[in-house]
Amino acid sequence: MTGQPEPNAPSEAGAKSTLRTFAAASFLNDLGSDIIYPVWPIFVTTVLKANMAALGFLDGLGEALVSLSQAFSGYYSDKIRRRKIFIWTGYLCGSLSRLGYAIAAVWPHLIPFRILDRIGKIRSAPRDAMVADLSTAGTRGRNFGLLRTMDNMGAVLGVIISIVLLNLVGIRALFALAAIPSLASAGLIFFRVKESRDCREKIFRGMRRRDLDRNLRRYFLANAVFALGAFSYSFLLIFAREAGFKTGTLPVLYLVFTAAAMAFSLPFGKLSDRIGRKPVLYTALGLWALVCGGFVFGRGRLPVLIGMFVIYGMHKAALEPVQRTIVSEICPERFRASALGAFQMIIGLCALPASILAGILWEQFGAAVPFAVSLILTAASAAVLAFVKENRGTSAD
Repeated sequence: MTGQPEPNAPSEAGAKSTLRTFAAASFLNDLGSDIIYPVWPIFVTTVLKANMAALGFLDGLGEALVSLSQAFSGYYSDKIRRRKIFIWTGYLCGSLSRLGYAIAAVWPHLIPFRILDRIGKIRSAPRDAMVADLSTAGTRGRNFGLLRTMDNMGAVLGVIISIVLLNLVGIRALFALAAIPSLASAGLIFFRVKESRDCREKIFRGMRRRDLDRNLRRYFLANAVFALGAFSYSFLLIFAREAGFKTGTLPVLYLVFTAAAMAFSLPFGKLSDRIGRKPVLYTALGLWALVCGGFVFGRGRLPVLIGMFVIYGMHKAALEPVQRTIVSEICPERFRASALGAFQMIIGLCALPASILAGILWEQFGAAVPFAVSLILTAASAAVLAFVKENRGTSAD
């Protein structure tokens, strides 16, 4: 059963073409995103004079908006039986937001553009639902892993561009430049992806709360608990700066973890196809626990911190593709986009208090405390995950 295509699936050639287009669009969009991500915390705290609590608010707000936008797009993608319009529109929003970042004079000016940027994530749930529909149970982990590999490959190139051009053109011009690749992503989806009528006809018209069975709710709970402690990467970079890394070297640390994520995303995706999803997800939680422990007990030693950024990249590579793969397999096929959107909504809503709390704990009690709290929440998440059952079939119907 694991190698059989799902009913009404598009032709193999059409599926491969669409997956290649998604991969190319993901590459370009993350290239643009990661031109600015390595310097984002420095821009907010140094150029715009925000404190750590404000940085936590901006990052947490971003993740919360991601969650709401994905829940909206997942539900309405199922309801109106369309995927494509959410995907290319999302890339376009991301492109426009970066132009706004470039003109911000004080940190509150970032808020509306942060909202626009994160609303751009309306693309994710419909795209992930299409990827799941275009895959078999034996290739789904690999395909999600490939998508993350291309994300991270674009991110690596984006970080390199950031490092090379930052001192040449300045941070604001860099933000404006970052708008171009995402605009190209929108064009790729608009002109190259086609939705067949057959695929649209099988999409369920909306998901209700009672459609979430006990197993899916447990899975949502396990990931929500973890997300409450999984604050944004910005805190890792600021910790490294306070430990002795110069501001100009922080993009290099971002490059280290992004390159590790690129190298391991596809292998972890393939591994989940062979040994199961949960073992890889447990690996992701364990890697995050190592990161927290390294920051708490590494005493700020620079070689240890570099190693922690490598492990952080491995954590991301194991976590993100497998999280989505499990959702797509333990929910009924007819509302995959809704379930994926609901999952991202829960994760994002937990990310808002996670980053705000981390910022407050950092300011009040020191940098080690947010990592210690995250370790406790990671252990609790792993305990809940033990009660979740996998479903490696084609759907949960």
